[in-house]
Amino acid sequence: MMNISSEFAAELAALKNDQEVGELYGEGSDRLLEWLGIEKGTKKDISEVTYFTCLKLLSETIGKIPFKYYQMTEKGRIRAAPTDMTALLTVRPNPIMTPTSMWTTAEQNTQHYGNGYIWMRRMFYRPPGGYGGYYKVLDLWPMQSNYVTVYMDDVGVFGCAGKMYYRYDDPRSGKQYVFKSEEVLHFKTPFSWDGIMGLPVRQILKDTIGGANAAQEVMNNQYKQGMSAAMAMQYLGDLDETKRKQLAKKFGDALSGPKNAGKIVPVPVGLQLTPLNVTMQSAQFAELRQYSALQIAAAFGVKPSQINDYTKSSYSSQEQQMLDFYVTTMLGRLKAYEEEINAKCLTEEERTAGFFYKANEKVILRADAKTQMETLKDGVNNGIYTPNEARDYLDLPADPDGDKLIVNGNYIPLSMAGQQYSGKSQEGGN
Repeated sequence: MMNISSEFAAELAALKNDQEVGELYGEGSDRLLEWLGIEKGTKKDISEVTYFTCLKLLSETIGKIPFKYYQMTEKGRIRAAPTDMTALLTVRPNPIMTPTSMWTTAEQNTQHYGNGYIWMRRMFYRPPGGYGGYYKVLDLWPMQSNYVTVYMDDVGVFGCAGKMYYRYDDPRSGKQYVFKSEEVLHFKTPFSWDGIMGLPVRQILKDTIGGANAAQEVMNNQYKQGMSAAMAMQYLGDLDETKRKQLAKKFGDALSGPKNAGKIVPVPVGLQLTPLNVTMQSAQFAELRQYSALQIAAAFGVKPSQINDYTKSSYSSQEQQMLDFYVTTMLGRLKAYEEEINAKCLTEEERTAGFFYKANEKVILRADAKTQMETLKDGVNNGIYTPNEARDYLDLPADPDGDKLIVNGNYIPLSMAGQQYSGKSQEGGN
């Protein structure tokens, strides 16, 4: 996040046109890198498979959890009638995306860049012949986080001091847009020092991911060389630099690569090739790779078993594993999504009337068929679920007589416990 200080505002005002602004603060400029605290030549690509496995798991989990629309009434929480905004959040956010793809994209940007953004395209409606009006959200569009710059307008450059604005440099059209805070759904990672902008996991794990990338490069080079070790070439006499390079290239081409694995190469008298046996086992390659993978997964809040590491698995069932994943990893993420959606996707009148959106976490806590049926049966028999509510959970049609709570006829209120026995003893005494 950048504060639009008086110095920066004056500097922008001194520039004559957009071209000068782009040259001074455009993407890749030394001045912009200096502003952002990024060293020149910083490697930006990441090829570590554990990193993308964790990224895929978190983004797909957010993508497959639907948001339901409720209202809190005097009788408790009830499902509310869908609205136009509900349709955007759960049916079709825009003409070319599904809700799954939109939420998955937003979470991927959030985890990779530290912040994810969804633009709510709005239009102001004014009643004919009347006063006032309201904003209606037309569609929702995720924005690429690396093209978004967040400004805190501390001097009122945009007309209102103390407000936050989002500038989006659209990579497709080349146009630049500035949005108000209420037009953008802003999601961030739990890593944040100011509570406004999140830090990407890759920044926190920069050294670990760099080491994992280097380990992957070692593995790739070993396969390219046909799993053959490096060699020292010993020869008699003295050769100039050119001939040494030619000789090394000749035997290197003959011995390296998958096609040359196990190949016998004739060596002239006076020349000796000695393998440098620094094996992956002696270098504890596998252990270091595993340690790096566990560090990356831990930073994302992903359990070792979810990246296929079962060496220390302590879960007795998949249900317990998913419950732990929900409580320790996804609960905070879903709560952050719910708070942002309820703050910016509801009108003040809707919030006052008790309307709210809630993530349906049950989609990741589903039990096996036997446990699920026993749970529903106990809920119906004890008056917690109506039969139709249980049938709806199983995607079965409602029954005309299934909207009443039922309990065992032998149950009595706690205050009446023991009275049935006192009545029988009196009858027996007569």
